[in-house]
Amino acid sequence: MARLADYFVLVAFGPHPRGSGEGQGHILQRFPEKDWEDNPFPQGIELFCQPSGWQLCPERSPPTFFVAVLTDINSERHYCACLTFWEPAEPTQEAVCTEDAAGREEEADAGGPVRLPPAAAVPPGQLFAPKTLVLVSRLDHVEVFRNSLGLIYTIHVEGLNVGLENVVGNLLTCIIPLAGGSQRTISLGAGDRQVIQTPLTDSLPISRCSVALLFRQLGIANVLSLFCAALTEHKVLFLSRSYQRLSDACRGLLALLFPLRYSFTYVPILPAQLLEVLSTPTPFIIGVNAAFQAETQELLDVIVADLDGGTVTVPECVHIPALPEPLHSQTHSVLSMVLDPELELADLAFPPPTVSTSSLKMQDKELRAVFLRLFAQLLQGYRWCLHMVRIHPEPVIRFHKAAFLGQRGLVEDDFLMKVLEGMAFAGFVSERGVPYRPTDLFDELVAHEVARMRADENHPQRVLSHVKELAEQLYKNENPYPAVAMHKVQRPGEASHLRRAPRPFPRLDEGTVQWIVDQATAKMQGAPPAVKAERRTTVPSGPPMTAILERSSGLHGNSARRLEVVRNCISYVFEGKMLEAKKLLPAVLRALKGRAARRCLAQELHLHVQQNRAVLDHQQFDFVVRMMNCCLQDCTSLDEHGIAAALLPLVTAFCRKLSPGVTQFAYSCVQEHVVWSTPQFWEAMFYGDVQTHIRALYLEPAEDRDPAQQVGEAAAEDERSALDVASEQRRLWPTLSREKQQELVQKEESTVFSQAIHYANRMSYLLLPLDTSKSRLLRERAGLGDPESASNSLLTSSMAGSVAESYDTESGFEDAETCDVAGAVVRFINRFVDKVCTESGVTSDHLKGLHVMVPDIVQMHIETLEAVHRESKRLPPIQKPKLLRPRLLPGEECVLDGLRVYLLPDGREEGVGGSAGGPALLPAEGAVFLTTYRVIFTGMPTDPLVGEQVVVRSFPVAALTKEKRISVQNPVDQLLQDGLQLRSCTFQLLKMAFDEEVGSDSAELFRKQLHKLRYPPDVRDTFAFTLGSAHTTGQPPRATKDKGPSLRTLSRNLVKNAKKTIGRQYVTRKKYHPPSWEHRGQPPPEDQEDAISVSEELEPSTLTPSLALKPSDRMTMSSLVERACCRDYQRLGLGTLSSSLSRAKSEPFRISPVNRMYAICRSYPGLLIVPQSVQDNALQRVSRCYRQNRFPVVCWRSGRSKAVLLRSGGLHGKGVVGLFKAQNAPSPGQSQADSSSLEQEKYLQAVVSSMPRFADASGRNTLSGFSSVHMGGHVPSPRARVTTLSNPMAASASRRTAPRGKWGSVRASGRSGVLGGDVGSRLAGRDMLAPPQANGAPPDPGFLRPQRAALYIIGDKAQLKGVRPDPLQQWELVPIEVFEARQVKTSFKKLLKACVPGCPALEPSPAFLRSLEDSEWLTQIHKLLQVSVLVVELLDSGSSVLVSLEDGWDITTQVVSLVQLLSDPFYRTLEGFRLLVEKEWLSFGHRFSHRGAHTLAGQSSGFTPVFLQFLDCVHQVHLQFPMEFEFSPFYLKFLGYHHVSRRFRTFLLDSDYERIELGLLYEEKGERRGQQACRSVWEYVDRLSKRTPVFYNYMYAPEDTEVLRPYSNVSNLKVWDFYTEESLAEGPPYDWELAQGPPEPPEEERLDGGAPQSRRRVVWPCYDSRPRAQPDAISRLLEELQRLETELGRPPERWKDTWDRVKAAQRLEGRPDGRGTPSSLLVSSMPHHRRSLGVYLQEGPVGSTLSLSLDSDQSSGSTASGSRQAARRSTSTLYSQFQTAESENRSHEGTLYKKGAFMKPWKARWFVLDKTKHQLRYYDHRVDTECKGIIDLAEVEAVAPGTPTMGAPKTVDEKAFFDVKTTRRVYNFCAQDVPSAQQWVDQIQGCLSDA
Repeated sequence: MARLADYFVLVAFGPHPRGSGEGQGHILQRFPEKDWEDNPFPQGIELFCQPSGWQLCPERSPPTFFVAVLTDINSERHYCACLTFWEPAEPTQEAVCTEDAAGREEEADAGGPVRLPPAAAVPPGQLFAPKTLVLVSRLDHVEVFRNSLGLIYTIHVEGLNVGLENVVGNLLTCIIPLAGGSQRTISLGAGDRQVIQTPLTDSLPISRCSVALLFRQLGIANVLSLFCAALTEHKVLFLSRSYQRLSDACRGLLALLFPLRYSFTYVPILPAQLLEVLSTPTPFIIGVNAAFQAETQELLDVIVADLDGGTVTVPECVHIPALPEPLHSQTHSVLSMVLDPELELADLAFPPPTVSTSSLKMQDKELRAVFLRLFAQLLQGYRWCLHMVRIHPEPVIRFHKAAFLGQRGLVEDDFLMKVLEGMAFAGFVSERGVPYRPTDLFDELVAHEVARMRADENHPQRVLSHVKELAEQLYKNENPYPAVAMHKVQRPGEASHLRRAPRPFPRLDEGTVQWIVDQATAKMQGAPPAVKAERRTTVPSGPPMTAILERSSGLHGNSARRLEVVRNCISYVFEGKMLEAKKLLPAVLRALKGRAARRCLAQELHLHVQQNRAVLDHQQFDFVVRMMNCCLQDCTSLDEHGIAAALLPLVTAFCRKLSPGVTQFAYSCVQEHVVWSTPQFWEAMFYGDVQTHIRALYLEPAEDRDPAQQVGEAAAEDERSALDVASEQRRLWPTLSREKQQELVQKEESTVFSQAIHYANRMSYLLLPLDTSKSRLLRERAGLGDPESASNSLLTSSMAGSVAESYDTESGFEDAETCDVAGAVVRFINRFVDKVCTESGVTSDHLKGLHVMVPDIVQMHIETLEAVHRESKRLPPIQKPKLLRPRLLPGEECVLDGLRVYLLPDGREEGVGGSAGGPALLPAEGAVFLTTYRVIFTGMPTDPLVGEQVVVRSFPVAALTKEKRISVQNPVDQLLQDGLQLRSCTFQLLKMAFDEEVGSDSAELFRKQLHKLRYPPDVRDTFAFTLGSAHTTGQPPRATKDKGPSLRTLSRNLVKNAKKTIGRQYVTRKKYHPPSWEHRGQPPPEDQEDAISVSEELEPSTLTPSLALKPSDRMTMSSLVERACCRDYQRLGLGTLSSSLSRAKSEPFRISPVNRMYAICRSYPGLLIVPQSVQDNALQRVSRCYRQNRFPVVCWRSGRSKAVLLRSGGLHGKGVVGLFKAQNAPSPGQSQADSSSLEQEKYLQAVVSSMPRFADASGRNTLSGFSSVHMGGHVPSPRARVTTLSNPMAASASRRTAPRGKWGSVRASGRSGVLGGDVGSRLAGRDMLAPPQANGAPPDPGFLRPQRAALYIIGDKAQLKGVRPDPLQQWELVPIEVFEARQVKTSFKKLLKACVPGCPALEPSPAFLRSLEDSEWLTQIHKLLQVSVLVVELLDSGSSVLVSLEDGWDITTQVVSLVQLLSDPFYRTLEGFRLLVEKEWLSFGHRFSHRGAHTLAGQSSGFTPVFLQFLDCVHQVHLQFPMEFEFSPFYLKFLGYHHVSRRFRTFLLDSDYERIELGLLYEEKGERRGQQACRSVWEYVDRLSKRTPVFYNYMYAPEDTEVLRPYSNVSNLKVWDFYTEESLAEGPPYDWELAQGPPEPPEEERLDGGAPQSRRRVVWPCYDSRPRAQPDAISRLLEELQRLETELGRPPERWKDTWDRVKAAQRLEGRPDGRGTPSSLLVSSMPHHRRSLGVYLQEGPVGSTLSLSLDSDQSSGSTASGSRQAARRSTSTLYSQFQTAESENRSHEGTLYKKGAFMKPWKARWFVLDKTKHQLRYYDHRVDTECKGIIDLAEVEAVAPGTPTMGAPKTVDEKAFFDVKTTRRVYNFCAQDVPSAQQWVDQIQGCLSDA
């Protein structure tokens, strides 16, 4: 029972004490005057009576009523019902407010209640003051309050004859029941009567219509977002002009939150004076009058709901998490069904006439029912996650949040997470968690209706009926009795407030009222307390929880099989079947990603623990720990699936004996997981264990069982859960004696205490690292690392804050370095102990004891660990796979023995079994070795399903381009490891993670050694040199004196001389003046002949003074003559070495030894080809005009057109001085610059005149002209000396003098990089230039004359500006734009990244093509081929070309070499290509060491693959002309690999000069004896070629005159497979000795019972080397031949001899047959276009077929797809190699007319039907030998009668037509007559049926 009203208060307007314009309320009277003991008088009522402020108003307003809510310090709510009316203001009140009347009026209008116009006359200027009657109550009966206050007001206004004191006294003494559904009638003694109904259950909120109104005002979505905001503790503010609406809205929102209670600030009506409350940091629900909306604008984090406007505004910075799906959408749809029932029927054709809509009160309950269902669904099964920590004296209950979220499948859900962490839920747990209490509707719902709700989910009508059922119950709770119309309360008459009141509200007599109150109190004390006994019961737990949304279990669909695997693996481990277990382990580790498998693992391991201990051997221990680690690595810090909880007892149970008395437990190996440093995890675990023990305490001994039952698991049926036990105990508690109660409390307390000690131990186990000296581990852990944050996170949620503070206020953590591990762990454990012990009621004495104990526990454990750590170090390491020693080359030595590493996948997906299929070879476990020559990884795949495959990946140390440290996951136990990524320019990548046994110092040593080997200080330290020395050390020094001066001493002398002369040359160069020797321009004296008859004149200042060569020089000369250059010059007829001078003079060119001391140009060879007419001393001067002194020399001459190809460095730009002179002195004097350019001009003139075609004196016929388009407007006259772009003045002047001039130098005119007129047309994609025609007409309208210049100079656009054009126009400049070496370098880097990405790609293949395009590598190759083809054409048409680009040793070398390769078939042979590389690349000084960064000095310049780019160009040409090259594509790859490998000395150093200096060039013949390792790559190739045809191209069938003109568009270029292929079986295949693998066992061993086993084997892409696993047919046959010969005991013949014999025989066999050449593979008379498209020897995956694929779509060579047609075509062509005479193949032949392709006429052809080859062939006529076409009968689908079409033979019968339909097209045929047509059809069909 409770008082209906606690206080009655009269509040009136009074002046403001500070005299401001506003007034303030003051209390006139209050009853009772003394406070009730149980309920003090609430403060601040004056403010809440007039929330908008106390103001006078100029007219009478009707009375207003609203209820404000005040909350006291004990969170009790007081309802203040306020009825306000207005009375005329007294003079004193008016005086206050005369100032600022206008402002006050505005305010009153804005803030006061709605005014009505006055009906009665009011004296002008009369003001009215508000007065308020207030009723204060703790009960919420709004209507009763309204009636009671109304009655008092009516008595006053109407002047009824009733004493107000009596009414007030009766009101204050009225007592009504609180709850229980009783009905009570009350009367206040004024003839009135009211009925009060109390709700059935107190716990359900009373909402009347407030919820329905809230939805009407705001709509579904807005209310839902307010609901979520209130639950997730956001600030909510309501705005309305009506106070009653504000109260209702707040009441409605609170009703929706049931069963949670809102525990933050709740003020439905906030007075204007208190608006600053809105900026409080805590959450709130507050209502404010809309008049103050402006003041709420600047609140940044408040959600504002405008009830009048129906809007909800959520600020940007606030995120309201939504309800989890599917609950959100379900709730939304049910709400709309309730609010708008007509929506369902809106589309019906025949809607029912009326829809019964619920009354507002009923709709209110329906809406609440929807939210009640929502909470039941959200919190379903919550009781299974409650932990009973204490039962007596008061229940202490904790909620296992993580388990709840995990089992509901809502770990990620933001909404539920926030709700569970909120204060409202904490209140819910402490209130509703109690096991023995009264239950209400929600308890029933969550326990019994969940299954029904789940079943109804997809049936809206069933959901609606359930909602209506619940609504009925809620309605009945509020209105237990049918509505009784028994209220009888007087009301004032209409407009009574406008009548002039007789008097102000009277002052009541306090004594009377007090007397009435006292009377009632005395009566109450006498009466017995009417306590209604509460019905308390055990709260039902309901069914165990399920996931809110069944996740699709596709990922672990076959979980039963997975669990089986886990169980098997564990049983194998414990049975000691380690091999079996090892096989299953990877599958188990994969399965453990699934939750079920992790649970299964924990359960299975539990079975193997006896008496809390399981001792394992080392291998078993290792397996168990690995599986545990794998389980724990996916655990979040919350451990929501209870995996860590299940494993916690196990990690302290499994152990192994390290030595007598030292045992290592599993916990020391599973500490690296975040879950162990999470306080919440430990708390949940602790409370779970406490619950188990407390339950055991109260269970009967018979029922007692092993307490280690898993937490949160449903107990078996016969057992009672902890909540049941607790409920029973709470029921019995009052009946127990005092002593018994004390005893139980004590038992429980000591249970908790012992668990706390137990947990302090457990935590020290898992937090102290095995090696306590390493504090690293702890600092990295979340909870311990940053102790400041840790303490915060622990204390915020803890109610034990104060206690924890006392122990932990000092933060001794500033310096994490000095912070010792033990200290950190002690603090962590102490914080935990404080929190749990305070919460679970451990006595303070016990708590202090614990604090003393913790440091000792930790210290003891550290001491134990030290012994374990010491012993574990002595353990033999776990049996890791045996390290596989790599095979080494002879002379290759190991520098660093194997470091254990894991080789990780690097983005090339073949190795990991990507889209290409195949096994996952990577990651592989093995070791990395560093040798003097290579970095080698050997190992085995970690995936045991792959089998025992050895994985090898290696590259030469010299090829290393980038090395970087990385941090990667170890693929086995997923821990982060240090790693190293090595990238090489041979397109290998080693991405390695070091095993944990490899210390950081070993890894560092590896890096240092690698660096030392990669960049040796001197080239002599490279492998190519050390290899030789290693082998010769054992030999005794040989005496070489007797042989005369050896070549080596000679070369030393030579270098000395060269050094002297070069030194001198540099000195002379500084003082250089135009030469003034007498014989400067004279021809050399006739009589000075030399022993080598090479005309030479030595310049006195630079060369050795004596003209007769010393004997040593002669030796040098003879060895120079042996060089490749000389041999080639003699082959080309460019110079002679005969002794008769007369012949030498007739030759246009000569070999000059001017550079034999390398004095003129260090980077040129010793002998050079120069024009016959140029003297040696002039060369010295000419060389100064060119960069690096590389003056133009001839390197090749065309045998047909006699045009020569020259090369040089680019021109020097003019010096600054020269420029000034040129500007200031218009008349060209004999200045320094001029003299050298004169020399240069003379030299070029000499070159031109040495060419036979241009030898006549006039030189006029050499002029080539271009249309003015190509000339850019500069048309100099024939006389003009100099016209360059840098001198436009002269150019324009010359144009004025000779406007008719028609020739000029080629210029880049406006278009960038035009290559001259003819050149431009070629590059624009037109066809090859036609040779000049006989009648002199130009081949192209763009040219004025067919004549070309005698010499084209191809130079860099930027450099050619300073070059003078030839006065007689005998040479022309072709400026082109070329890329620089650094562009090649960057492009190559990108190419490397594209081909070997380094990390696995996220998206599939387009990424490769995109990065390939970005690298611009193919674009550069396109440019090179384009320029080369241009030069080839110029040479072919008879003009000579000088290539003068950059320094003359990079791009110049590339272009010159390509030109020779394309023009001269000799260079396409093995010998020729070697000569080409030796001459152009080695002798002419391509800087291999510099570009390859071979030594420490070159490290900064980086790797620039100029030579590799050249090889790529050759490969592109090889692809287009496969029959023109004697060498195979493998040869190019071999050179590409070894030019960077530093295995051979060939590609070391930058020039011949440097090679001589090191004594490399002329190595003495006597040294090469015995099995010495080859020093030269050529020697190696020769040796290898004798043994195997690997470098030979079987399709080599050259045409002697063929000049190759490859297509150079990027679309025609293919990515070289050298960049992309790899074989992991043996590493790169270019070191032949290593690549050959171990020999296979001989056939005899394989015999098993007489029959040989199948020799089938699987060939894996990326693992096996395909050419070796599946050699092409010819290689296979040659191998077979050798094998048979060996078996027969004959000495095997060399493969080359066999091949040549077969080839010759086949050529001869074809001759006797009258039809001409056989259709042999080696046919050399194929038309050019076919040859260029290519005849490919397929090494595709189809098997060893020789396929002549002549159409371009098949020309992808080694990547041929082996599709059906290709296979068919290849089989058909196979016959032609073996059957020479074709007569026997002709089954039927004759003439047929055949309709040509579209728009072509009918033609008679000779057709041959060949049953053997299954073909229909046709020829032009009967004796024609060349087949014009083939129809493959395998492709024929039907033969049908045909009809004559347009152009068919007229005389033939219609029935003689027939059609042959193939898969590709339909052929129309016509025979001579009907019988022959029938015969053909029969024959073809017979052929088809035979097949």
